[in-house]
Amino acid sequence: MNSMPRSVTYDIVHETKYTYSEPVAVCLNQLRMRPQTRPPSVVCNQCNVTIEPAPAKVDTHPDYFGNVVDSFAIESHHESLMVKVTSQVQVSAVNPFDSPSIPTVAEVVHAIRTGQTEADLFAKEYVFASPRIPLAAHFAEYARPIVNDASSILDAVLQLTKHIHNDFQYDSTATDVTTTTQSAFELKAGVCQDFSHVQIACLRSLGLPARYVSGYLRTLPPPGKPRLIGNDESHAWISVYAGEALGWIDFDPTNACQIGLDHIPVCVGRDYDDISPMRGIVLGGGQTTLAVKVDVAPVELPTEVGPPA
Repeated sequence: MNSMPRSVTYDIVHETKYTYSEPVAVCLNQLRMRPQTRPPSVVCNQCNVTIEPAPAKVDTHPDYFGNVVDSFAIESHHESLMVKVTSQVQVSAVNPFDSPSIPTVAEVVHAIRTGQTEADLFAKEYVFASPRIPLAAHFAEYARPIVNDASSILDAVLQLTKHIHNDFQYDSTATDVTTTTQSAFELKAGVCQDFSHVQIACLRSLGLPARYVSGYLRTLPPPGKPRLIGNDESHAWISVYAGEALGWIDFDPTNACQIGLDHIPVCVGRDYDDISPMRGIVLGGGQTTLAVKVDVAPVELPTEVGPPA
């Protein structure tokens, strides 16, 4: 019997190209596209950023949330901008449900309110409203019946994850990047950003710290079909604080699951505004055309061979 792999190594290419109808004189940009190392499940082995035209200088630094940011300026006329980020990331399987002691929702909420440990105090900032995610009684009321029936914090979040997946329709035409969390909640439709914002609003409204995660999702072709290069996706999901011992555990409401070997996290923040992959300003440019390609390819690593007996 073949056992499931305990880890997968991926080569990831994320290419973003802006084409302008008129020359751009100056652009200032920030990139948040470098995958993080998040022990024990994620290790970023290498990451390279290529920018064309090449800026005079790239300043690489961590932001407040620990994400790696590349800031750059191009001060010469250009009619296109291409950013290519290539990474190699190893993702290992971790099952927090195997823990012998998993706290209840009430225990986590109490720990956050009383600030019992340094980890609790750090997590507490993720229990408040953020620019894209409000707190409201109706979010708590939506989630409370599901959470109250759960035996633990992990069971509660997993059941809420599945409930949102079943209750909401995945519809890429229903919302856009500017859609509010309240609008998505009323529509009961949207994409991964909307599903994640809604679930975070529910958890925070119950007093549970939750944060937004950006990353990649490996997509598998239908049986007998080749994998399409550049056809993988940027994705988003949520991370909930499950107490000091377990820390932050990630769930994917779009796919009704705890994240696994197919998920590669990149950045974390309070909501999408904290981790948008590329943001900036340009002087000039006219009309802009954007093209994005993402490729997530498992790496076939050589098998280690021991010395002869």
